[in-house]
Amino acid sequence: MGQRIAIVSAVHEELAEILALMPDERKTVAADREFWHGHLQGHEVLAVLSGIGKVAAATTATAVMERFQPQQVLFTGVAGGLAPGVEVGDIVVGTTFLQHDLDASPLFPRWEVPGRGCSRFAADLALTQVLHEAARDAVTWLPKLLDADTLRLFGLHAPSVHRGEIVTGDRFVSSAAESAALRAALPEALAVEMECAAVAQVCADYGVPFAAVRTISDRADDDAHVDFQRFLQQVARHYSGRIVRKALNLL
Repeated sequence: MGQRIAIVSAVHEELAEILALMPDERKTVAADREFWHGHLQGHEVLAVLSGIGKVAAATTATAVMERFQPQQVLFTGVAGGLAPGVEVGDIVVGTTFLQHDLDASPLFPRWEVPGRGCSRFAADLALTQVLHEAARDAVTWLPKLLDADTLRLFGLHAPSVHRGEIVTGDRFVSSAAESAALRAALPEALAVEMECAAVAQVCADYGVPFAAVRTISDRADDDAHVDFQRFLQQVARHYSGRIVRKALNLL
C-alpha cells in the first residue's frame, strides 16, 4: 500500500518536472500556494512550490501538514557548494540541517533554536538512504540526458553524490568572502541554501519524517549567479524528476 508523501520544490523548473510524472494531478490553492494532488509510483503525492526563504518555506510546510497530513516529506532543490570537492552538478543528500544566520546569543548559544535545545535537525535515516540511492542512480544517467555543450559548460562529466550537513539562511551566498566565512564557522557544512532547515523544523514540530536532496548549481562564490537559469532549465530539472521517481519507487 502506498504512502502519503509531500514533495516540496524550491524552483518552478523542478516542480514542473515532477508534475509531468503525475498522470492525475489536480490543483488546489491555499495560503497563496498551489498544491498539486495526485499519484506517483503507487503513492498519494502532494507537490508544492515552497517559495524562496525560510518564512516562505515554513509557511508552505505548515500548510502541507494541516491540509494533507503527510506521512513523509521530501524536499528537492538547488544549493551552493561549500565544502571542498562539492562541485557544480554534484548532489548533496542532507543528513542534518542548521540555520546559519540564527543567533539569539547571549540568551542561547549561536545557531541554537530557542525552545528546542538544539541547533540541528536530523533527516530521517531511512528516507535519506532512499534519496542517496536515487541520487546515485541519477548521476549515472545525467550524461545521457544532456547535450555535449551543457556538459562542457558546467563541467558535468563525473558528478558525485555527497551526504552531510546542509545549512540554511535568508541570503543568497554569492561571494567568495561569504563562502569562506561559512566554511570557517561551520566546517561540516557541505552546501548552503535558503529553505531546508525551516522545513525540517516544521516537520520536527509535527513529528513527520523529513529528507532533502539538493543539486549543486554553483560554488556560492563570486560566480554564483552565472548561468543559474540555464542550470535550472538544463540540469536541475532532470535530476529532480529522476531522483523523485526513483525514490518513490524504492519506498
